[in-house]
Amino acid sequence: MKNKWIIQVFLISFVLSAIFSGLSTYVSDFNVVLLVVILLLVISIGIVFDMIGVATLTAEEAPFHARNSKKVKEAAACLRLIKNSTKVSSVCNDIVGDICGIVSGSLGATLTIYLTIQFQMNALLATILVTSFISAFTVGGKAISKTIAMKKSDNIVFMVRKVMQIFHK
Repeated sequence: MKNKWIIQVFLISFVLSAIFSGLSTYVSDFNVVLLVVILLLVISIGIVFDMIGVATLTAEEAPFHARNSKKVKEAAACLRLIKNSTKVSSVCNDIVGDICGIVSGSLGATLTIYLTIQFQMNALLATILVTSFISAFTVGGKAISKTIAMKKSDNIVFMVRKVMQIFHK
């Protein structure tokens, strides 16, 4: 049944990419402020999901076994997340993270064109500025989030489960 996981990953990637790409294309018709806000949001989503992926990989089971014995209802679900950490990490880091990277590049290209046309900015300069901003924000944000994820992995896994519970209802 390994093929089932591959098919699921493909379908999740396709659907998420279509949603993000459609939203970024729709947003490109609006003003530059909204475009920048959406760009920051997409990058932030990638950073948060990267943190979740790292947290599930580094979280220890013992604290959740202790919570489970104290009848904390989310603890069992947290244990399932940790036991499936490679799949959780794959979805968070690879699927969502990569899609956010691709969409942020697309939004960056749109922003570059906008800056070039609206402000008569040199195309090379606009490209360098936008690309540098996206790279710095993404890489810096992920570096910070990985440090937090490794130090606070149990808390992050518990918080993720609480958020998932809201959507599960």
